[in-house]
Amino acid sequence: MSCGEPHETDCSEVLDHLYEFLDHEMPDSDCTKFEVHFEECSPCLEKYGLEQAVKKLVKRCCGQDDVPTDLRAKVMGRIDLIRSGQTVPEHDVTAMPQES
Repeated sequence: MSCGEPHETDCSEVLDHLYEFLDHEMPDSDCTKFEVHFEECSPCLEKYGLEQAVKKLVKRCCGQDDVPTDLRAKVMGRIDLIRSGQTVPEHDVTAMPQES
């Protein structure tokens, strides 16, 4: 997605790192760049607002549920694989083994 206008920070960079911004997982200097971009770019601001609303809704509806430790470990392992650029297996890594 791009608004077609030139920006100091490209729309694709903003959208690729939107959840890092939402989760406050990026340096302050990058946050400032994103805030400036949102002031200039209404499509990205709209996408930010939508993702922020979804995040709040999920937190409100599911925020009290405990996540099983093994599921959390599997999901974090998959995230680590994706971040490292490794190929992620197509089979369902989160599936629990069948009990006999």
